[in-house]
Amino acid sequence: MHRLRTTVARLRPLTAAQTAQSLSQPRLLAIERGLRTLTPARRLNTSVVAEPFLNGTSSNYVEEMYFAWLENPRNVHKSWDVFFRNANAGAPPGAAYQSPPPLNGSSQGLASVQALVGAQPNVEKLVEDHLAVQSLIRAYQVRGHHVARLDPLGITAADLKPTPSDIITSHNKLEFSHYKERLVCTTGFYGLAESDLDKVFRLPTTTFIGGSESSLPLKEIIRRLEMAYCQHIGVEFMFINDVEQCQWIRRKFETPGIMQFSLEEKKTLLARMIRSTRFEEFLQRKWSSEKRFGLEGCESLIPALKTIIDHSSQSGVESVILGMPHRGRLNVLANVIRKELDQIFCQFDSKLEAADEGSGDVKYHLGMYHKRMNRVSDRYITLSLMANPSHLEAVDPVVQGKTKAEQFYRGDTEGKRVMSILLHGDAAFAGQGIVYETFHLSDLPSYTTHGTIHVVVNNQIGFTTDPRMARSSPYPTDVARVVNAPIFHVNADDPEAVMYVCKVAAEWRNTFHKDVVVDLVCYRRNGHNEMDEPMFTQPLMYKQIKKQKSVLKKFAEKVIAEGVITTQAYEEEVTMYDKICEEAYTRSKDEKILHIKHWLDSPWPDFFTMEGQPRTMNCPSTGLTEEELGHIGNIAASVPEKDFTIHGGLSRILKGRANMVNQRVCDWALGEYMAFGSLLKEGTHVRLSGQDVERGTFSHRHHVLHDQNVDKRICIPMNYISPDQAPYTVCNSSLSEYGVLGFELGFAMASPNALVLWEAQFGDFHNTAQCIIDQFISCGQAKWVRQNGIVLLLPHGMEGMGPEHSSARPERFLQMCNDDPDVFPKLSEDFAVHQLYECNWIVVNCSTPANYFHVLRRQILQPFRKPLIVFTPKSLLRHPEARSSFDDMLPGTHFKRIIPDNGPAAAAPEKVKRIIFCTGKIYYELIRERQNRGMDESVAVVRIEQLSPFPFDLVKAETDRFPNADLVWCQEEHKNQGYYDYVKPRIRTTIDRSRPVWYAGRDPAAAPATGNKHTHLTELQRLLDTAFGLEAFSGI
Repeated sequence: MHRLRTTVARLRPLTAAQTAQSLSQPRLLAIERGLRTLTPARRLNTSVVAEPFLNGTSSNYVEEMYFAWLENPRNVHKSWDVFFRNANAGAPPGAAYQSPPPLNGSSQGLASVQALVGAQPNVEKLVEDHLAVQSLIRAYQVRGHHVARLDPLGITAADLKPTPSDIITSHNKLEFSHYKERLVCTTGFYGLAESDLDKVFRLPTTTFIGGSESSLPLKEIIRRLEMAYCQHIGVEFMFINDVEQCQWIRRKFETPGIMQFSLEEKKTLLARMIRSTRFEEFLQRKWSSEKRFGLEGCESLIPALKTIIDHSSQSGVESVILGMPHRGRLNVLANVIRKELDQIFCQFDSKLEAADEGSGDVKYHLGMYHKRMNRVSDRYITLSLMANPSHLEAVDPVVQGKTKAEQFYRGDTEGKRVMSILLHGDAAFAGQGIVYETFHLSDLPSYTTHGTIHVVVNNQIGFTTDPRMARSSPYPTDVARVVNAPIFHVNADDPEAVMYVCKVAAEWRNTFHKDVVVDLVCYRRNGHNEMDEPMFTQPLMYKQIKKQKSVLKKFAEKVIAEGVITTQAYEEEVTMYDKICEEAYTRSKDEKILHIKHWLDSPWPDFFTMEGQPRTMNCPSTGLTEEELGHIGNIAASVPEKDFTIHGGLSRILKGRANMVNQRVCDWALGEYMAFGSLLKEGTHVRLSGQDVERGTFSHRHHVLHDQNVDKRICIPMNYISPDQAPYTVCNSSLSEYGVLGFELGFAMASPNALVLWEAQFGDFHNTAQCIIDQFISCGQAKWVRQNGIVLLLPHGMEGMGPEHSSARPERFLQMCNDDPDVFPKLSEDFAVHQLYECNWIVVNCSTPANYFHVLRRQILQPFRKPLIVFTPKSLLRHPEARSSFDDMLPGTHFKRIIPDNGPAAAAPEKVKRIIFCTGKIYYELIRERQNRGMDESVAVVRIEQLSPFPFDLVKAETDRFPNADLVWCQEEHKNQGYYDYVKPRIRTTIDRSRPVWYAGRDPAAAPATGNKHTHLTELQRLLDTAFGLEAFSGI
């Protein structure tokens, strides 16, 4: 009773009578391409109307007569009318036929026919009953998953609704009394009664439960729907707005007998369950007091992943990139990626020394890369499990970015050769916003990976939090509905159901190249970790869990009872795997040093030596020839496509670029163009991503031109530099920082031979991506021996525009730099390159287009990869003095870590009374003020362009050059922000603390900038007065 109410009453569709009323209009049901559609009513010709029953010659003809009769019984001969009335009343076809009235007009024959017809239900009732059945079928398709038996513990439904025990039915059969209860509770709602159970109904084309049959008794219809939608699989798909995709899913789950497995498949499934279960049991026996975040309670995850990989490999997939949280990670590494067991076991040895490769990470965060033969497909497949931090779901966009990059480099434009699998926890999948951001990248042209298979390990608990307190949605997977991804809920204690669902998920991805979610509804046998006590907060759940028989034991009993395998063979299989673990454990004791490089998830074998070291420690000149500069500049000033109309304002910009090329100078946009274009010409792929990067937030870039007369026609001149150049990708992203930056980080991870840049719309927007910056970019190499050359472009500068959009928070990046402020490094000939190699990232604030050009090219030409943080300007984009000559970009030129003062102060250094060190835009304010005050000879202004690693050697040269000068650090940021706290101790170390380092800048403040323009200008003048007031620090 309750289950039928739950299935049907939650739906509340239109009643059958309402639907029948809508069909009473003059239109007819027709069949077209396997789908029922509505077409205008038509008049049947006389010969058809008069056709007697015995003259019908085909099923198609009978079908046509049936539809004509449904529209109006008078449309068909009386014999057809009688036949259809009798058949729909439940009479078998033979008894349903009645002879037509005799030709002599006998009143007795006519009366008998009229009596029979009169005894049959009227046509309105017939239509109502058929529509009621169609609504019932749809109710199962839409809502059946709500009453499916998904929870292995039998405590609650997976959608948080209570599941009373009286509605749980046998897995193998459904009792007649159960249907009787269901029909009783639908009386008055669908208009069906218990007497309708044996009535035969024609099936609509929106169901496949009939198999080869087009009609079924109501009892059988319900039974088959129950088997399809209300057992251990709950299919959530009717929200998808594509008929073909819905039909595909219906066919996969409704077709009778479709979920069948061969003996070999069952044996393979059992072997995988043995490995999954016994691996965890082995770890528990050997290291019972160690945290390992085991998989107990969801052991079917391993065969689930292997099934997905097997079927994907059969479909042509060559590479699979996986991302997952910590739970079950060691098991996945061992039994899916096939990491050597002794390498896993030695991680538990507390006496194992760490190799000098960085900080390392705990064993359940590490990744792995492995290429092996897939035994099912007999094809090689590469598996890469990404290393990730404890921040749940943070790895999702990183996996997608790396997948996109591998597809790009392989020319896999449809995602047929490279795919991603993401594993999630139920609480994190519902709670972490990055999941939503990642889903919304799934169908964007420059971000799509052509379908991801998401597997949710649904423990029905988050650490200690119950699902009802962890989400507002019925399921943890509801976020996937926003992209029309089908969701397959499955009871994880039924390995066969899990295996089938994963097979369908792999086929879905291969067919439609769209995301799909597999929700493994399971439980967590231990606490959050093996040392945690879950009975504190979930006593009833864990009482049930303690009684719960393991899924391996239940499945083994089932297949032994089926005769698939003998008890002896099963025990031998278990013993064999236990022996493998023991032997690996013995070998693990021989390991003395832990090498993190053995756990590398993204190796670059052609870039480094066999030992993972740079092939050289030299960085060549980053300059270009005059001809190259001129050629790229002319491309930047042109529209390569014919008959392409650009905006008038853009014409003036391109004309201005052409004038600069003729004058041998470049502004910021042209300097960037020179860097990108030259790298593309040299065969290096360049990818620029972020919000509004195609035009540029400040309308300076214009890398994508739009035809003003033809909609969506674009031109990217950067792709016209050379016939054999690398492709240039520039793409406006979704309005996301966390997801998109993670994606670009993953893209940069796939290959060292690409310049991958992410530009924030404004520099302070990076703080919504802080997790990627803190957990991946700043320390990724230290934790996982994984180099990455991603570039962050962060617009920064105090322009009087308020607290937001002013500061890119340079203090945060500098605080995370790993150089020691109190140690003056040992200088050598290649000191600058060694500094770069040993740092965790590079932080620059360029003041000239030429230096910006050089630092971008250096990012690729240096023999290793480091993240590059660039604080880019806003007002300098069009500042007349912020231009560089081609002379600063010719062969032999390099990036300048500092730019000394080459004015009058340099001619007589002994007369200089003050050195002002600064960085970025403030330089132009300082030199203007110095000139206004006539202090060009007494004050030197030195720009520190590379803040980290700090240029100790060059700063020392400048301080030695002006021995009589006091030292001032000047910045436009507030004192507790910006660069001061980073720079001051390093300058003090450089001069051996022989002189103080004074501060000229804004006072400490909570907000990055004022919102008042007058206050902004007052603060600026005050800091300039301090910087040039030679007596400002006297007496302090």
